[in-house]
Amino acid sequence: MALLRIRSRATALAILPAAAAVVLLVAVAQGHIGPGVWSTVSWAVAACAVVILLLAAAVAVAVARARPAVSPTVPLTEAAAPDLYRLVRDLADRLDVPAPSAIALTPDCDSWLEDRTHPANRPGAEDPGEGSGRGRRAPAAPVLVIGSPFLWWMRVAELRAVLAPVVAGTGPSANPDIAAARRFVRGLDAAVADSAVPGQGRIRRIPAAFVGWIAKLLLRGCRGHAAEMERCVAAAASGRAQEVDYGLRIVAQEQVGLAYAGWDRLLTRVALPAWRMGRWPSRLDAGVVSALTELSRRDRLAEGFTSRLGERPACDLIEEPGAADEAASLLAARLFHGGPAEAGPGWSPVDWQQYPEEVVDRKWRTEAARLHRVLDAMGVASSVTVGAPGSTAPGGAPVPTLARVIDHLASPGADSEALAAGIGAAVARDEEKAAPGPRVEGSPPDAGAGTDPLDLWGPVPLPLFPLQPPRTGTELLADHVVAMVCCAAVDTAGAAPGLDWLDGPALLVDGGRRSDLGAPVLSLVEEGDAEPLRSWLTAVGVRTDKPVRLG
Repeated sequence: MALLRIRSRATALAILPAAAAVVLLVAVAQGHIGPGVWSTVSWAVAACAVVILLLAAAVAVAVARARPAVSPTVPLTEAAAPDLYRLVRDLADRLDVPAPSAIALTPDCDSWLEDRTHPANRPGAEDPGEGSGRGRRAPAAPVLVIGSPFLWWMRVAELRAVLAPVVAGTGPSANPDIAAARRFVRGLDAAVADSAVPGQGRIRRIPAAFVGWIAKLLLRGCRGHAAEMERCVAAAASGRAQEVDYGLRIVAQEQVGLAYAGWDRLLTRVALPAWRMGRWPSRLDAGVVSALTELSRRDRLAEGFTSRLGERPACDLIEEPGAADEAASLLAARLFHGGPAEAGPGWSPVDWQQYPEEVVDRKWRTEAARLHRVLDAMGVASSVTVGAPGSTAPGGAPVPTLARVIDHLASPGADSEALAAGIGAAVARDEEKAAPGPRVEGSPPDAGAGTDPLDLWGPVPLPLFPLQPPRTGTELLADHVVAMVCCAAVDTAGAAPGLDWLDGPALLVDGGRRSDLGAPVLSLVEEGDAEPLRSWLTAVGVRTDKPVRLG
């Protein structure tokens, strides 16, 4: 294969000076060339060969020892999911390929095979690849990584159809040449990553930079061949998988797209507000079913999908789906937002039943309190519409009323940008206080193995995959004004906090969700026009002059 030829050429290039030195030294020893200049040249070539061999050996050792990237996942043992392992093995038998060595869950709508045979990824295991036969040994089967939302949304037959082309990929993975080529490319990629790790001393940085430079040169030559190899492997796996549930797979692919849409909305609209409050929903995968059911109800294109819910869900293949859901939910929170590996005082799980009170109401009141703190710092007095009596708290501080916020933003010459900047600075300070400490590099490999899926990523800061870019000052100000309006509606108009599975925190008035608050608030924040918001407040029955309870 082309990748192995590149590896062989690199090896030959490193050995070439040594071969030339041997030829010259033998020629001098046998008298074919005379002493003097040729003898000096021979020893000079031999010295260069030794240096090049030492450098090549150092690069080879660094590439071999570099730890390839491993996706953060939740391991799923056979004891925890015997039915799922049985389904995968039956699928492998039907496809006539080796069964995956293990199964793991990832909080994403995707599935793939992952090679985890590197010694650094298997703490305590001996490296069976040491020795001259390392490139030709029979490789261990890769790990099957399954997107956890698939298990809760898909039915058993649909999951089997979706996994068929993935499991079929274990066939090419068992080919020694393909396995050796993949190890070569992954080792080069890991060496490049290791050379870019910050915080290395000068003694380590210079050799690491040299190894990284060599690895980049080889990767540049391998890139096109590696992509072509993977395309061929995928085509072969897809062709083999057509023998199993091909018709059902076409239908199941529709569920993949639907699951991705629901999962994205659940993370960005529902989970993210809770993560920002230091709470992580412990049943995200169960929540995606509710989100997709709601999407099916609203979207005509999704009609009929809910009829599948009467069939056996794939999560029934797990002995304790609740525990697996909780582990995947915590990993999702850490990947997409950042947070400690375990629950604590400022980082605790929350059930969906508790979400309106523990997250929505708390979020509104925390943001309302922050808004009034910034107004206090700016010297904004209580609204004149409150009236002189009771316009100030007993301690002399302005009363936290909605009228104070509206009148300030609607007054001529109001500096909404200064208010937005103040809120942005306050949010940044609060997030910095709540941010977890940096993870320490250099812990023993077995210390976190099996406990923290992110240990193999070293000191990379969290989150690894932020869901949204930082919010602008105007967006933060609008969110805080919405929170203040919702607090006033709850305290004075009998409204209640609620949860919308597709849009997150919701204001419930007379049992129904009010989704028309955003436009009036934006008119106030961006244009200083308070009339649309005042009309909305009058229709709902909100008293702007009454103090609200802050968080």
